[in-house]
Amino acid sequence: MLTRAYEMPWRRAYEAYASAIWLAATCATAVMAVRSQLPVNIAMLLACACLGMAVWRAAQAARIMVLRAALTGRAMQAIGPREQERLTRNPDQVFLGFGFDWQPVHSQRLYGLSQIDYRAYTASPALLRLLGYQVTPQPDAEIGLPYIHGVEPRERALYRPLQNFEGGTLLVGTTQSGKGVALSNLVTQAIRRGDVVIIIDPKNSRRLKDSAIRACRRYREADTFLEFHPAFPETGVRLDFAFNWQKPTELASRIQSILPPDTAGSFGAFSWDAVNVVVQGLVDLEERPSLAKLTRYIEGGIEPVLEQSLRRFYEARFRQGWREHPDMKRLLGEAHRGNLKRPSEASGADLLAFVAFYEHHVPQSQRSKVIDSQVRVFRHNREHYQKITANLLPILSMLTSGDLGRSLSPDPFDPNDRRAIMNFEKIERAGHVLYMCLDSLPDPSVASAIGALALADLAASAGMRYNLGGYRRISLFVDEVGNVINQPLIEILNKGAEGGIYTTCAMQTLADLARRLGSEDAARMALGNLNNLIALRSKDRPTQDFVVETFGKTSIHTLRVGLNEGIDAHLGDFSAGSSAQITETREEMIPVDVLGKLPNLQYFASVSGGRLIKGRFPILGSEDPAAKPRRRATA
Repeated sequence: MLTRAYEMPWRRAYEAYASAIWLAATCATAVMAVRSQLPVNIAMLLACACLGMAVWRAAQAARIMVLRAALTGRAMQAIGPREQERLTRNPDQVFLGFGFDWQPVHSQRLYGLSQIDYRAYTASPALLRLLGYQVTPQPDAEIGLPYIHGVEPRERALYRPLQNFEGGTLLVGTTQSGKGVALSNLVTQAIRRGDVVIIIDPKNSRRLKDSAIRACRRYREADTFLEFHPAFPETGVRLDFAFNWQKPTELASRIQSILPPDTAGSFGAFSWDAVNVVVQGLVDLEERPSLAKLTRYIEGGIEPVLEQSLRRFYEARFRQGWREHPDMKRLLGEAHRGNLKRPSEASGADLLAFVAFYEHHVPQSQRSKVIDSQVRVFRHNREHYQKITANLLPILSMLTSGDLGRSLSPDPFDPNDRRAIMNFEKIERAGHVLYMCLDSLPDPSVASAIGALALADLAASAGMRYNLGGYRRISLFVDEVGNVINQPLIEILNKGAEGGIYTTCAMQTLADLARRLGSEDAARMALGNLNNLIALRSKDRPTQDFVVETFGKTSIHTLRVGLNEGIDAHLGDFSAGSSAQITETREEMIPVDVLGKLPNLQYFASVSGGRLIKGRFPILGSEDPAAKPRRRATA
């Protein structure tokens, strides 16, 4: 059984012809009444009936013409700060541009347009203006087909409750399709709401950065905006990604998360252990770990940390006279004479004696697990140790070299460096807006490592927020997520909502994510943690398939018309017949190929648990258009 009436608006408005005939009948009836050819009462009834039919048919024709006139689409729109403030007045609602709810009737119209040349049925948009519609047709020079948005002549400002975005949002679109404009809209609203905003941008989008700066100047304090740029460290802040932790093992897990995803399990475990041994040793010595210290003691050897740890242990165990212990004096003498085997060239005579005394003269029950781990590393074959940490050292070296090392391993006692030292805890408490440019074009490896490390630190901070309770809302925006996604980001997407982190990830294709995570299945698994999907123009078929699968299916009606005629054997016998059949099939709510034809800034979206909308984002201007000087700013 058909679920709704079949319509075919992409045709001539034949109802207008019928309306004209009924109007002519009205006039003819009136003339006959004037000439007394019909009784006045009967003539009035006939005239009213004909006029009613004429109006009814005219309304049907107008509806068809309005739908055809809307096929000219909507041009890109720029709005100024005042207009943007008016549209985003309610902080509990997220403004998603202009558009309409996508219904099955719109899918029916879209499938119908795929069978014809829409230009042959486009009416003048002047008709829409005459009927009170505010419309600016899409110019021919703009990218994309205008009729996709034109299947509905009426549009409105689109809003969804802020709480619907707790589960994360995916923004997907090809290059220059409008991701930057969409992120600018969402970032500006987050800043105006008073959220802690963290933007991770691998390519340094000038539009996105300027939007964040303008929003901070307009709605926040002057020093709210913070910037980090590896190529221009002097203009930004220093970030200490090893500052926030509850357990020392968190730092080892954080460093492990920035390793390449295809690293073998055994090497990943060795790398974790190497970092953990150093971290535990530094914490035991009451030193704050940093990336620079980790690199120094993993690459150069654990010997300095081990020697300090043993000295501290002996002083606590034997007080001040521990060097005078007979066995210790004997071992020191043998070490200085070269009678003790050196595991590496960095091993000093005192250290050899300290280790030997610890191994042979300290009971197992009195030993320290932290020192035991350091001794194990100390005794490990140096060449083999370098091989098993070969995946770790290059990444640590990248993050601690030159100016970048001073930016990521800040020294608070350096009098020559006056840049602020920040971490995610301080950023959250002060309500800052942090813009992290990763500079991925000239140095993608370093950019990927910095982004992954930042996400790992943020995930740890989210865990602390989750454990302790009481937090400010954080809006996290990750552009080109395929460059930086790692397990901590997946954990943020999976559990961050309960820690108050609202995440928006932008990407171009599913293949970018699959290459980073190792397989398309892993990429789809990661994207399954994002509850909302905003799809701009996409040219990649696997990405298109993923999008339309999310949107679901609907019933599409198809009209089949049959004509037949024939002549029998007897002269003069003729037969003819016609038939019309409407069939219903299940098709994708949005045709796959339509995603590749969307104009810039236009999108399809599935939000709030399956609510489909068709919208377009406006461009945020730095000044209000000259045509709107009378609008009053709204706080």
